[in-house]
Amino acid sequence: MHKQICYRKLKDYKYQLMEPYIHETGLKIPKRISTTANWLNMTKSGRLTVKKGYAWDGPSGPTIDTKNFMRGSLVHDALYQMMREKLLPQRMRKAADIMLRDLCRHDGMSHARADYVYHAVRVFGGKAAKPSKKATQVIIKAP
Repeated sequence: MHKQICYRKLKDYKYQLMEPYIHETGLKIPKRISTTANWLNMTKSGRLTVKKGYAWDGPSGPTIDTKNFMRGSLVHDALYQMMREKLLPQRMRKAADIMLRDLCRHDGMSHARADYVYHAVRVFGGKAAKPSKKATQVIIKAP
């Protein structure tokens, strides 16, 4: 597992990963999964691979984007995306939220702030993990 992530700031999604990142989630799943466009992959044993170039919006809500929040937000956003794409079951949301808290603590965030972050995603994060009924995922071809 890499301890550090390398990323840059963007205008649309706030951040873009500049090197691949691998994280052992500990989540067991029946088969290997990959997201649309193959940006995220997870093995049956729970090894999450986030490919170079993946974009995510970083920490959400009324918060400050600090370095000790970035790795947790990357892994959390990746897991929530997999839930939105119905690759992971919604019942894994709590595990993703705990992972966010633990990664933030490991990266130096105070326990009080990490606990606040955890409770905030438990209360307000459910909608972000659910599949969208909007047509935002429609693939369009031209000409």
